[in-house]
Amino acid sequence: MGKYQPYQTYDDSGVLSFGKIPTHWAAKPLKVLSTYNDEVLPESTDPDIAIEYVDISSVSATDGIKETTTVNFGAAPSRARRIVRDGDVLVSTVRTYLEAIAWVENPPDNMIASTGFAVIRTNPSLLNRRYAGYALRARYFIDEVVSRSVGVSYPAINASDLVSIKVPVPALDEQVTIATFLDHETTKIDHLIAKQERLIGLLKEKRQAVISHAVTKGLNPDAPMKDSGVEWLGEVPAHWEITSVARLFSERVEYGRSDLPILSVSIHYGVTDKELTQEESDRKLQRIENKESYKIVAAGELVYNMMRAWQGAFGTAKVDGLVSPAYVIAKPIVDMNTEYFEAVLRTNAGMEEMRRYSKGITDFRLRLYWDEFRNLQLPVPPAQEQEAIVAKILEVTETTKRIIDKAGESISLMKEHRTALISAAVTGKIDVRNFKPANA
Repeated sequence: MGKYQPYQTYDDSGVLSFGKIPTHWAAKPLKVLSTYNDEVLPESTDPDIAIEYVDISSVSATDGIKETTTVNFGAAPSRARRIVRDGDVLVSTVRTYLEAIAWVENPPDNMIASTGFAVIRTNPSLLNRRYAGYALRARYFIDEVVSRSVGVSYPAINASDLVSIKVPVPALDEQVTIATFLDHETTKIDHLIAKQERLIGLLKEKRQAVISHAVTKGLNPDAPMKDSGVEWLGEVPAHWEITSVARLFSERVEYGRSDLPILSVSIHYGVTDKELTQEESDRKLQRIENKESYKIVAAGELVYNMMRAWQGAFGTAKVDGLVSPAYVIAKPIVDMNTEYFEAVLRTNAGMEEMRRYSKGITDFRLRLYWDEFRNLQLPVPPAQEQEAIVAKILEVTETTKRIIDKAGESISLMKEHRTALISAAVTGKIDVRNFKPANA
């Protein structure tokens, strides 16, 4: 930890996960320092009362509570029962590999957590709650929870076993000093992380803006423009055509061959055969009773998920393969670069247009059928210009990705440093008793 010095003397804690601790510290089971699961919403709760629900998927040891869901009690999951108070620590007892642990600070009065959490409430005369918020997110504690969990696909730990885990306990005033030190240092790290995250967000926005301009306005800023006659496209280069999907593609309906791979279509990656590991792919194939019912798609064809096309679940197939019967395959009938048309549809305006053409009462029931999709209007540059635009998109995407990847690596390193700093402080590997904030 560089500038931080260790304590002068250490003794064996008797706990393998954190080893030696300063001589004047103790190692005590969490259950003698706190209570757990003190309050539960009764079944008699008014079903119309709104709650702020915290599920395991919305919590992480590095980012805390990332989001909550506002829902009436009557419509909430049956596991929405644990009452949460200021200063509590949520520790997931199921799917413990997710490391869903968070300290709760100034929650709304109606915050309710899943019964998949143990809600730890400290005894303030023994364990400072801010210190506990760090101590229970330290690496040693997470590893201890995971190692004591039972089950392969759904590992879990009983709350009573969880609170038997020992934690390092300095005197209360020292706990406060350690918590103050970590508040100060982790806030600095978090500010740096936030700057990198903002950079990534701006880069993604810029990338999207450049691509949207290229696919609807072309690459020549001096090209004469014309009104496309299509609201979502606005003006396009005067030499471009505007035509319907039906004049560019035909629907292909041809069913499976056993020698073809099953392709995935996601809102993030388009069409790929690389999203699944071989083991996952084999399990998926085993669940398919009739592979012949799957649709054949050829490289260069456009594929979309009828239910989620408007969210981005479409793309150009890179290899021959099979897709679910719930997908639509559009086969090019003119000389074109399908990736150009994928890029047009992937603009915000393009996806909104796909949503507009979809049929259904709510977003959850929308379907984009071929009979509607075929009427959607698209811009058509000359084939050579399509190729140039796709090349430009690839260049912009790769350049942006390199910068984003570098920023992502920086974020990962800062998060690792934050985790290591927390673990070092709460296990006494560094002595911060003389710490004073710079502005103190």
